[in-house]
Amino acid sequence: MAYQAEISRENPTCILFVIDQSGSMDEIMDTGRSKASFVADVLNKTLYTLITSCSKSDGVRNYFDVGVISYAGSQVASGFGGALSGEIVHPIHAISENTLRVEERKKKVDDGAGGVVELKTKFPVWFDPKSAGGTPMRAALGKSIETVGNWCEQHPGSYPPTILHVTDGQSTDGAPEEMADGLRQISTKDGQALLFNLHLNTAAGLEIVFPTAETALLDDYSRILFRMSSPLPAHLAKFAGDKGYTIADGSRGFIFNGDPQCVVDFFEIGTRPRLVADR
Repeated sequence: MAYQAEISRENPTCILFVIDQSGSMDEIMDTGRSKASFVADVLNKTLYTLITSCSKSDGVRNYFDVGVISYAGSQVASGFGGALSGEIVHPIHAISENTLRVEERKKKVDDGAGGVVELKTKFPVWFDPKSAGGTPMRAALGKSIETVGNWCEQHPGSYPPTILHVTDGQSTDGAPEEMADGLRQISTKDGQALLFNLHLNTAAGLEIVFPTAETALLDDYSRILFRMSSPLPAHLAKFAGDKGYTIADGSRGFIFNGDPQCVVDFFEIGTRPRLVADR
């Protein structure tokens, strides 16, 4: 069966985030912040969570190779800045050592007496929000094919790569479905690469989460994104179900018109590995 490989330092897995930074990502969400800013915060928090999950007494263990591709206008490039900007994918320990900066944020927490208190907290940043230009989705998926293909050649026995694609608009450089099909065909001995897609929306509309078919989707664009998406492997389907989502046989890793909580859950579910060895 596929998606059974143990994840270890000898056999890491790859997680690739593909982030739309086109002009429409400046639209304001229910959180009061732009889509670009909110997604950047969720991505940065996810990177920190991955680092924490790999942190042992001997340091950060390289269970994951992690990459970020950003795309907008005519540009498709590494989403990392600073020392990490030269490559798309890096071992998790290199990410832990190369933040762009550490910001001081405030968060509200329960004071234990029925009230709320504001606490200062450190927030590491690797990825900055941007929003400009068109949506070269086809080119971004092409770069993903190149990146994932090279990684699988070097890690033939590993748990396959997971690609988390976040967008709020239609491709402006041609139909993306063929590229997505090619990306999902790349594999290790443990199975094909997993491509999950999240569509962001600020307008009220039908929210569709982990569907099994495209019949409820109202337009060609949403149906294309559905067809671009991989079915959820059993362990991710269970995790999504445990978080309260309705999951059925054949549920795909696809969310259409996702609200802010869906964004958070999409990142959490997509980066949940089956098994990480303590070695």
